[in-house]
This record gives sequence, C-alpha cells and structure tokens, in this order.
Amino acid sequence: MTTHKLIKGALALIVFGGGVFLLSRESRKWGEGEAHASAPAFVMPVPVSQVVKMTVPVTLDYSARTESLQNVTLQSRVSGYLMEQVAADGADVKAGDLLYRIDPRDYQAALDQAKAQAQRESAALKYARGNLDRGGKLAQTGFLAKDSFDQRRSAMEQAEAALASDQASIRAAQLNLEYTEIRAPFSGRLGRNQAAIGTMVGVGGTVLNTLVQLDPIYVTFNPSETDLAAIDAARKAGPVKADIFLTGQTQARQQGRLSFLNNIVDQATGTITARALIDNHDFTLLPGQYVRIRLHLRDDPGALMVPQAALGSSQLGKYLYLVGKDNIVEQRMVSLGATHEGMVAITTGVAEGERIIDGNLQKIGPGMPVNPHPHS
Repeated sequence: MTTHKLIKGALALIVFGGGVFLLSRESRKWGEGEAHASAPAFVMPVPVSQVVKMTVPVTLDYSARTESLQNVTLQSRVSGYLMEQVAADGADVKAGDLLYRIDPRDYQAALDQAKAQAQRESAALKYARGNLDRGGKLAQTGFLAKDSFDQRRSAMEQAEAALASDQASIRAAQLNLEYTEIRAPFSGRLGRNQAAIGTMVGVGGTVLNTLVQLDPIYVTFNPSETDLAAIDAARKAGPVKADIFLTGQTQARQQGRLSFLNNIVDQATGTITARALIDNHDFTLLPGQYVRIRLHLRDDPGALMVPQAALGSSQLGKYLYLVGKDNIVEQRMVSLGATHEGMVAITTGVAEGERIIDGNLQKIGPGMPVNPHPHS
C-alpha cells in the first residue's frame, strides 16, 4: 500500500515537472518571436539629387603646345667689333629698343667721306650749270659753236649723275652706320647672349642672341576628324573662344580664339592641325609649353545635368542608380555629354526631375530597398 502511494506520487511529480518544462520552453519561444517581430529590417540610407535642366557650355578639350608668332636669331648686318650689349639676357624689350652696339667709327668715317664727296660733286654741278647758262646766251648770239654748247650740257649732266651717285653712297653709309646699332624688330623677350664683348662679328656670321614674341602667342593642337563637324559649325556661327589651362590647373589662365584650321586631315592619325591665338599680356605662357585648350562651341539651354559623383562604371558603360517605385533601386545605363562645374550632362537615359543616388554607390545594387534623403 505504502509502495503504491510512493509510485503515484513520483508519477505526479514527473507530470508536473514536464508541464513546467513545456510551459517554460513555449514561453521562451513566444518571447523570442516577439523580439524578432519588433526589430525592423535595416534599409540603407542614401543621398539623392534630382535630374535638373540647365544651360551649359558645350566644349571640347585637347592637349596642346604653345608656339611663338615670331622667333628670330639676332645677327649683325655689318662687320665690326661687338662693343656693347645694351639689353640684359632675358630682358623683355619693345620694338625698336637698342640691344647691341657694334664699333661705329669706321662707318661714321665712311659716311663723312661720302658727304664730302657729295659736296665736291655739288660744287662741280653748280659750276657746270652756270657754264651751260652762259654758253646758251653765247650760242644765241652766234659767239659759241653748237659743239661747244653740247659739251657744256654733257658736263652738267655728268655732274648731276655724279652727285646722284654720291647721294646714294651717303644713304648706304648711313644705313651701315645705323646697322651698328642692333635693335629689336618686334616686342618680345631676349634669350641668352652668345657673343662676348670684343668679338669680331660679320654679315650672316656670329649669332648674338635670340628674340621671341610672347604676346600674343599661338597654341597648336590636333582635334580628331570626328570633331570637325562640330568645330566647323561653331566657326560659322562666330568666333570660337578658347581657354588655356596650365598643367594641373582647373582655372583658365589665358583666353583667345580659334584662328586656324588646316585644310587636310592626317591619314596616319586621323587628326587635323588647328591653332588658337591667345592673349599673353603677362607672359605666363612660353613657347614650347604643354597646355590644355578648351574650345567653347555653343551653349546648350536644355541640358539634363546630374552630379558627376552619381556616375558608376561597368563593362557596359556608364550608369546611374535611380530611386524607383517603393524606394527600390533601379540601374539605368546612360550616355554622357558635356561637363560643367562638377556636373555632367546626360544625353540619354533619364528625364528631368527623376531622383538619382549620388552617394554610397558601392553599398547598393539594383532591386535593393533604400531610404532616400536629400542633401542637407
């Protein structure tokens, strides 16, 4: 009897304990389910911008090189000893400035001699004219033979010719004397002196220096034949403005206009030689520099613009991520146009007002839900 009661008590404890265990387990499951239900799924926040319509310049950029309009080698036009270098190496000079002086004494003496000879011939001509006048009066009265009168007239004509020759000699001597002063043929910058003082220089011989014109200056570049139609259309509409950028700079330093487009395309490269005339008042540009030139072809009043930061790249080309229906990411392949102040024109693929994602691009993909928010 006692044993039977003990067995019934043990069974009751087992049943009760099992019930407590099951109740505890179910309660725990219910609590976990409630916790899961109360934690929403994470949605990536992304900055967005709208596709906007703007008026932007349509431009073409090229690598280019500067060239001087004029570049001359300075040499003497007369022989003599180099007496003085008046302008220093590297000096900026104006047209007509004195640069070098050659010993002028021999040429001054030659000029003085030519003038003296002309004075003698002038006196001889004066006598010959007077003699002819007297002969004319005598010939009219019959006191001078015609042959003698003709001789007097011939003497006067010879004196006139001699004086004319002497006057030409004077002009030549004056030129030679002027050539002893070597002056700048145009405004520009001198190079390094190449002849020491006291050097014997001659016609077409010793090089003294070089002079290059710096303002204005040429910028030569080679646009592709595929750009010719656009450039030609811009030329027909008016002067094509050009901006020049130095290496590594984003602000244009000099400005000018397209001045020359060659008449033949290079078959080997598919390019054509072009040249712009650039104002260079402060001599920032020097011949031989590599620069970047930007041609302003026209203004596009209806360009659809997005931030350049919104662009992504793939093997298929450029794309944008757009915020679509229910804030789901949509990938859109696009074609690009001109760039302007951190923005890029989209020629195909988007419409004005659409929302594009311009941040966290590496963390999102097509079909993902996102939490869009505008830039602050």
